[in-house]
Amino acid sequence: MIRGTDVILIQKVQQGTDSFGAPIYEEKQIPVRDVLVGEPSSEDISNSLSLYGKKLAYTLAIPKGDTNDWIDMDVIIFGKRFRTYGMPTEGIEENIPLRWNKKVKVEYCG
Repeated sequence: MIRGTDVILIQKVQQGTDSFGAPIYEEKQIPVRDVLVGEPSSEDISNSLSLYGKKLAYTLAIPKGDTNDWIDMDVIIFGKRFRTYGMPTEGIEENIPLRWNKKVKVEYCG
């Protein structure tokens, strides 16, 4: 049986503004269970560099039913911080046989 790992999605929530009117954000950690972490092929890495100018580190498969926003978000995988990029690709839940229906690309951001 295929089993994913737990990752932490970092959501920035505005808590107010500073004295200059710039927004002040607080990071909220959202645990996401059963995420598949896939190693990209060298072709995927090369295509990502050509299309986005970013080095693809992993492709995440997100479980069905997840409603989190995955666009330009930080995510902690295996204790390291990564950043999502590009639009997540999502399939119709009923037409996909496994437990995952969304793919997200991430780059390492240290």
